[in-house]
Amino acid sequence: MDIEILGTESLGVRGLCCVVRTSNRQIVIDPGVALGYQRHGLLPHPVQIAAGEDVRQSIIRALENATDVVISHFHGDHMPLPDANPYQLSLDRVKDLLMTPQLWIKGESGETHPIAERRKRFLAALERTVLPCDGQRQGLLTFSSPMPHGSGHNPMGTVMMTRIEEGGEVFVHASDIQLLDDAPISQILDWHPTTVWVSGPPLYREIPVAWLTEAASRARALAKIAKWCIVDHHLLRSLEGVQWLNMLHAETAGRILCAADFMKRKRRLLEADRVEQYRRMPVPEDWHELYADGRVNTSEFRT
Repeated sequence: MDIEILGTESLGVRGLCCVVRTSNRQIVIDPGVALGYQRHGLLPHPVQIAAGEDVRQSIIRALENATDVVISHFHGDHMPLPDANPYQLSLDRVKDLLMTPQLWIKGESGETHPIAERRKRFLAALERTVLPCDGQRQGLLTFSSPMPHGSGHNPMGTVMMTRIEEGGEVFVHASDIQLLDDAPISQILDWHPTTVWVSGPPLYREIPVAWLTEAASRARALAKIAKWCIVDHHLLRSLEGVQWLNMLHAETAGRILCAADFMKRKRRLLEADRVEQYRRMPVPEDWHELYADGRVNTSEFRT
């Protein structure tokens, strides 16, 4: 089994996209990307926009040979969108590529009304009937029942986790559980992963200290049974999250790590570092408007 992480916060973008290659399958999970439209009153810096362009191309290349595509939930950084902004992946760009693979998608259970409506718009635009797979097992793929998107009290809806097993290896894509609830952790432990990838808690929001203590304990529990516990996504949208990750990385002798570390690539914490990016490389006031209209590109910001 080969696990390639395509896009997430430690690689410069918002997302939780990966491709898992087995002996006869290429499984793309959560083929979406976003950049955090506003942080600290700033739009994405062109350096991050360039990173987003590269990730979109990587996702498209992965979809060209995909046998299976999984969508864990219907947030804009996890799926192609019919109404994508300039920094997301448009469904129009990949619609034809989604007609051949087996599609595994989360159902409506536990969803907020806006997300349920987005799911319906996605399927209508795709023009393909796809049945939900929550709680099912299909060959080497197993899908969880709906799990909280973060805390069980979070109004953000639910997510679906994915388990892939081959040749004694078990990979779990735990999506946006954020380590803030016991139920998904119990399910992951029952699945006995060798590698698990999970969103960490969003430290850029106000999180009670007790919740963060419990989240760290849950991450340590995963690291005790898995060779690698990859923690990324919401966690690495702030420098405080980087410090939290580094603490657990040191405590566990590197078993808890981010996606860039796992892929042996340099960390690109471009959202956490957005203010500094603007300080180092000022951006013309009308640049984003011109970019959306196709009148400028990111070439001068690629170094």
